[in-house]
Amino acid sequence: MDLRSVQFRYTESLDAKDLEQLSNLFDHSAFWATDRRFEDLAKAISYSCPVVTAWDGEMLVGFARATSDGVYRATIWDVVIHDDYQGAGLGRKLVETVLGHPHMSSVERTYLMTTNQRQFYARVGFSENATTTMVLINQPIDGSLLRQVEEVVQ
Repeated sequence: MDLRSVQFRYTESLDAKDLEQLSNLFDHSAFWATDRRFEDLAKAISYSCPVVTAWDGEMLVGFARATSDGVYRATIWDVVIHDDYQGAGLGRKLVETVLGHPHMSSVERTYLMTTNQRQFYARVGFSENATTTMVLINQPIDGSLLRQVEEVVQ
């Protein structure tokens, strides 16, 4: 397989055909992103910048997206390369393309969440950060807490 033909592109949205390819890519090569709905993928992409895709002809073989304030903080999300294309440097190029975008290139800190690719990201330049380990799982807000917040705001 000649990987020199793989093209990387910035995009702001994916059409229905490309969203289907993205869903299939996640189902095939990203255990953490299976069964995502097209509507949710489209929404996540619309709120992300940059969004980078990698294409071998008409086939989507890579994807990554990020969110950023452009100055202080950014987060990289959903980095995936098709299994058949892994090990050839495409993942590194995908992440470097995200990091090279104007919304990312001068950000003070870029974060990412990963479960099993720590060594890959270390080779790209990321390091462990033990001080940023909190997460808020979306859940209904306690009514009494909401009333307290409303009182403070008023």
